[in-house]
Amino acid sequence: MPQTARLSWDIFCTVIDNYGDIGVAWRLARRLAHDFGHPVRLWVDDLASFARIAPLLDPASPQQLVDDIDIRRWEPHDSFAGYQPARVVIEAFGCRLPDTVEQAMAGADIRPVWINLEYLSAEDWVEGCHGMASPHPRLPLTKYFFFPGFSASTGGLLCEDGLIATRQRWQQDKLAQRAFWQMFDIPEKQPEEWRISLFAYENPAARELLEYWTGSPLPVHCMVPEGKVLADVEAVLGRPLQAGQHATRGALTVHVLPMTDQDSYDLTLWSCDINFVRGEDSFVRAQWAGRPFIWHIYPQDDAAHMVKLDAFLSHYCRGIDAETASALQAASHAWNHGQGMVAAWQQLEKCLPQWHQHSRNWPDKLLEQGDLGMRLVQFIENQLE
Repeated sequence: MPQTARLSWDIFCTVIDNYGDIGVAWRLARRLAHDFGHPVRLWVDDLASFARIAPLLDPASPQQLVDDIDIRRWEPHDSFAGYQPARVVIEAFGCRLPDTVEQAMAGADIRPVWINLEYLSAEDWVEGCHGMASPHPRLPLTKYFFFPGFSASTGGLLCEDGLIATRQRWQQDKLAQRAFWQMFDIPEKQPEEWRISLFAYENPAARELLEYWTGSPLPVHCMVPEGKVLADVEAVLGRPLQAGQHATRGALTVHVLPMTDQDSYDLTLWSCDINFVRGEDSFVRAQWAGRPFIWHIYPQDDAAHMVKLDAFLSHYCRGIDAETASALQAASHAWNHGQGMVAAWQQLEKCLPQWHQHSRNWPDKLLEQGDLGMRLVQFIENQLE
């Protein structure tokens, strides 16, 4: 890509769901900087939340270089005096750019390509809106909508170079996995146990499933990152828990993991047999893990999120046998409705071999047309021609 070898980027992100929005923006910044060699400025309004997934970040510093990326604090009333826009300006997830930034973009000698990076969706309408141009009502600017998605007619999913090969090597390296768990004072995974990660919003279905696992014929080690579902875990175990602690009831042992950086979270997903994930960032990373997963989609009014869930399942279940697809759909609905999880899980357990095989094949299918980073750079190149 010689014409964009030094293409500069500004990414603006407001932190709404603590880690989801900034998680995606941070991964995109790293993808552009590390794999494409492009200079990136990342403007973020909440550096304290950001620092939870980027431990080298200093929340008190308004400007700093972290992982070769220029991090700037986005103050609510910042005048952006003297702001010079990059060649590409991205507003992540529809965050509203300040008027002064838009004016600086309009007044630049070479106006930047302006991208609205939207939330991930598998719904059919996304294909018709992906890449759509939206002229500014007052300024000589055009904004383009870029939709992540699951088809060749969308923006794809974000995946850095070499990730799948790195993951495959890790999953074959028992010594590396043992050392990783030892960092959290967790024993090595045994062949007869289930190791499950649980990252979710508050969910009564989590209580149902954890209660069921206490009577499992096989040991269940559940890894729970600090977060909203911890209250449901504590209710089943009958005691408060915090990061670094563990508790056992029957066949179930729960380990509470501290919030870690993104790379360590990937290793958690890669090292578990089944992953429960929430929101967008962990949802995408679970797919690259090549392991079975259940998605807790962010709840919306009027159950609009269930339409989005079904749209994803319609993509994910293509090519899988009817029994496994039906069981997976039932379990996904039970998990997101917050009830009926035990009966649904019992059916899904019978399909574990087929589910595992499908999960291993799924990343290759997603990457047939390239990842979001590649498609985004190609989209920008087309606008510059």
